[in-house]
Amino acid sequence: MTEKIIISGEGGQGVMLLGKILAQLGLEENKNVSWFPSYGAEVRGGTAFCMVTISDDEISSPYVDSADTIIVMNEQSFRRFKDRIEDKGLFIINSSLARGEFGEKDPRILRIPLTQIASSIGDIRYANMVALGAYLKEKRFFSLKNVMEKLRKVFKDKRTLKLNERAVREGMKLAVSR
Repeated sequence: MTEKIIISGEGGQGVMLLGKILAQLGLEENKNVSWFPSYGAEVRGGTAFCMVTISDDEISSPYVDSADTIIVMNEQSFRRFKDRIEDKGLFIINSSLARGEFGEKDPRILRIPLTQIASSIGDIRYANMVALGAYLKEKRFFSLKNVMEKLRKVFKDKRTLKLNERAVREGMKLAVSR
């Protein structure tokens, strides 16, 4: 099993945190993992992204040229990475901020209004956790129990933890690809 993931959005949308959580979940299941973040001007509103590879085998490079899963949080990210999805890969699009029109490729597409759902939960910053829930439902690599345990380690504030857990569950409910 090898899963190559690209997560992209605007600086501040929790792209790096989502990637770290997936990488840490892989490590806790004794997988080989790489996490390749892209920082820089992205912190000020540009396109931030990270690449995560989780594998039973050795990982030769942290760079993901062609992804099994891509999660995009805005239109700019969609345009930047849309051609990097494997045929029949999973493409999660934040339909609150991206239309995401494809040409020749035919990935499994989840169009979920991540930002809108996060806002209804209490803060748009939970959009990344809604995306995590959708990913979990579609890919089933990690159990919900393990994810919730990881969230308890990451979020010490009880209110923040509850809202992030709720966001993950909402994402799982809405994960229905075409």
